[in-house]
Amino acid sequence: MRNFLLLIAFLAIGLTSVAQKVPVKGTVRDKSGNSLPGISVTEKGTSNVVVTDDKGAFSISVLEKASLVLTGVGFASQTIEARTGNTLAVQLDTEAAELQEIAVVGYSTKKKSQLSSAVTVVSAEKLTDVTSSNLNSLLQGKAPGVVVSSASGDPTSGSNVVIRGAGTINASTSPLYVVDGNIGGTYNPTDVESVTVLRDAAATGLYGSRAANGVIIITTKSGKAGKTKIELNSTLGVAQATTGNFKLMNAKQLYDYQQTFYNPDPAALNNNTDWWDLAFRNAMVNSYTLSASGGTEKSQFYVSGNYYREEGTLIENSNNRYNFRANLTSRLTQKLKLTTMLNGIFIQDKYNPDATVYDAYLNLPFDAAYNADGTPVDARYGTWYGRDRDNYLHSLQYNTSKARSFNMSADVNLDYTLLKNLTLSTYNRARIYHYNSDSYYDKRSKEGATNSGSAYMSNGFNTTLVSSNRLRYGLEMGQHSLSLLGVYEIEKGYSESSGASVKGLPPGRDAFSTATDIIQNPYGGNDRYMFSKYLGQADYSFANKYFAVASVVNEFSSRFGVNNPAATFYQLGASWIISNENFMTGIQPISFLKLRASYGTTGNAEGIGYYASMGLYSISTGASYAGLPGAAPSQKSNPDLTWEKSKSMNLGIDMSFFKRIDLSVDLYSKETSDLLFFRGLPATSGFDGVYENVGAIRNRGVEFNLTTKNIVKKDFSWETNFNMAFNRNKVLEINEGRTEVNTGARQPVAVGRDMDEWFMPVWAGVNPDNGDPLWQNLIMDADNKNYITYTNNYNLASRVYTGKSGAPKFTGGLYNNLRYKAFTLSAFVNFVYGNYVYNDSRFYFDNDGLYESYNQMQLADGWNRWTKPGDIATHPKPIHGRSDASNATSTRYLEDGSYLRLRNITLGYNLPDQITQSLRIANFRVFVSGDNLYTATNFSGTDPEVDLGSGQSSIKYPISRKLLVGLNITL
Repeated sequence: MRNFLLLIAFLAIGLTSVAQKVPVKGTVRDKSGNSLPGISVTEKGTSNVVVTDDKGAFSISVLEKASLVLTGVGFASQTIEARTGNTLAVQLDTEAAELQEIAVVGYSTKKKSQLSSAVTVVSAEKLTDVTSSNLNSLLQGKAPGVVVSSASGDPTSGSNVVIRGAGTINASTSPLYVVDGNIGGTYNPTDVESVTVLRDAAATGLYGSRAANGVIIITTKSGKAGKTKIELNSTLGVAQATTGNFKLMNAKQLYDYQQTFYNPDPAALNNNTDWWDLAFRNAMVNSYTLSASGGTEKSQFYVSGNYYREEGTLIENSNNRYNFRANLTSRLTQKLKLTTMLNGIFIQDKYNPDATVYDAYLNLPFDAAYNADGTPVDARYGTWYGRDRDNYLHSLQYNTSKARSFNMSADVNLDYTLLKNLTLSTYNRARIYHYNSDSYYDKRSKEGATNSGSAYMSNGFNTTLVSSNRLRYGLEMGQHSLSLLGVYEIEKGYSESSGASVKGLPPGRDAFSTATDIIQNPYGGNDRYMFSKYLGQADYSFANKYFAVASVVNEFSSRFGVNNPAATFYQLGASWIISNENFMTGIQPISFLKLRASYGTTGNAEGIGYYASMGLYSISTGASYAGLPGAAPSQKSNPDLTWEKSKSMNLGIDMSFFKRIDLSVDLYSKETSDLLFFRGLPATSGFDGVYENVGAIRNRGVEFNLTTKNIVKKDFSWETNFNMAFNRNKVLEINEGRTEVNTGARQPVAVGRDMDEWFMPVWAGVNPDNGDPLWQNLIMDADNKNYITYTNNYNLASRVYTGKSGAPKFTGGLYNNLRYKAFTLSAFVNFVYGNYVYNDSRFYFDNDGLYESYNQMQLADGWNRWTKPGDIATHPKPIHGRSDASNATSTRYLEDGSYLRLRNITLGYNLPDQITQSLRIANFRVFVSGDNLYTATNFSGTDPEVDLGSGQSSIKYPISRKLLVGLNITL
């Protein structure tokens, strides 16, 4: 295939003839006669393009009898004949909003009206309301079918993204990220122009094996011809940890509670320490971005620098990021265009090195944090009531944990026009990532005492090289349009890691050279992988009404077995713009109507490691001989291991009414087979386990996206966007006659059931006669009928599928944007409904007297404890050191995780034009903003949002409520 593409390229160059060029001049205006700068004027079928200047004028040299295509954002494209002599006068019509939006799909851009796929475009404007350095967090609730969840409010942590439900067990559920046309890459949210989310196979399939979980395409900003634009954006604010419905007991409350089952020491009331308050703080958040963009008709540039710092609300925790980007585009000749992009991100993370969050929940208020002289108490000595004898304030004087990373990507892209309708492109990227982390535990601290002071260090280095070579042919004949695409793409990755740990360090000395012994021998290793892909696509349209696209992809991965390293995927899509038919002319309310359908296959190769198919050995101290390290078998080989494969079908409809109401609805079904799963093997086999393709899972759902322009007036406007998505999954098959995998887990994967369904004993409440805990026990009689009985013996409780899932029934978001003269007000709400969260942390602080040495939560509204016969209670009678397992795994701690969150509200003011003009600036805006201001939920913990992959909440670092002020200046 590669040789074939090169042959075509060389033949095309050889056939290219030298033709006479003629100059053409013109001006472009709108219907009102206003000049239109920035309009692209392209010689049809070539890459020869110029841009109109500030007065709407252009000048271009083209072949005789050529046609010119004029395009601009917000205007309908127009094709005219290129005539010499007189200056051409061109008038462009505005285009309906629903037709304007440009989507990056596969290896090209299209107007959204021409797509046959389920695609959502999120503009930069809608990404900049919430303040975060994490793009996934900014996407939360803004695209239907895209579920973003986070298990922690730590600013150094990430978030999990699932598109149209999880369709795998062990492999990755994350979507594929594509930055500026190539897989992978680095970016900073402040430099993002738009995000395009591809959800169905017709759109995602072009990216082959790694597109089964959807594709998120990130397009960064670029310069435009004209006056240089300089922008300064600054945000400054404060963050505070949220506590939701959760409250811990103070000393008096805990003492009174303990008296009901235990004899606490009255001296414990001498202290009332709020360990939560000491662990969390009001933290600073600030971001500064300076950018410059502009250029000439031949060369454009965008350069930016960003500094972002977010202190964690947890003490001794912060994230610092420095980002630089330079995007440069230059038309070297009329046929050759060069684009170079450079992006570098340097990150400094500071972690809280101790069990501070754990202690903030569980340390007793009876224990003092400070001595009389103001120094932190060393909990290991003297009187200490808490179970773990740990004062994190004492340890934090000495211990440190931090990380540094540098992530850089460099792109060099070339587009060469071989013939009038034939273009050869090569997109190439090199990415380098280096990571270093180190932790130090001083011998004076509890954590460092065991090893007389210890230090840990790890390093990682990764490089990725991607080359995507594309041959594109475009032909237009009358009302027919055909585009053919051929791609050969290869990606190679290399990584290496090393680390060491030492002990016996003097106090205050974290240098490895001061250590007297080692904890673990220095270790290291390196890994390699490769993907390669061949792609062919045909895209056809007729009369701007009928559209069809078909593609086939063959991809190879080094991660799979020698018998099945490659797989072939295909995609089909079609759409019909009904509103362009003559019979729709008289139907005034409907301004746009389109039907879409697609079907295709994609694959998944991520999340299983580089050598999942191979037989592996692991270094083992148990296998050492004569003091030398040895190796023991760990993973059994599977030469037949192959891709997870997804078959996806999508039906969609796009409608616009009165040019003010836009509605898109999609129905989909996605079935994933050959699921990648690591199956544990019995010890007698000599292996830990083996990777296999084990079964199939189906996801079905419906999504809709509604945008309404409620009010459109000169001084006042109001726009609303509402999106919502429903998804259901079901396990269809597991191989070798099995009915489930992960047997015995809280969420086993079983045939015929939701893969996230909870499996555990069912809590039956409290016996009103004696206050004992009760669970359901299913009994089968002689006629094979099941009856529910109740038992206070946990070992007799039946473990059952509860019918409750960790996956939400629906998710979505609501965005409102209002403008009154110079004021703007926006509000964004996101919601999750129908998922159940296992609140695992209640095992510790809601344990019915089992652990008197842990602090306890205040009972939530509607909860009560049993105190006397006849009480109908939610909590058993507390018993000191109880042995009836009342806090063991059951539906008692399985809670409704639904929530509705006011994610952001922003009030802004734009300085009037007459003032900005006198100051010689283009725009001046100030704003105040709030993130995560309110969450409506019945969940009893600090926050119902959890990583939906696990569905559990355990001793959570809570999210932050942020109050910010900001400034945007454009020169």
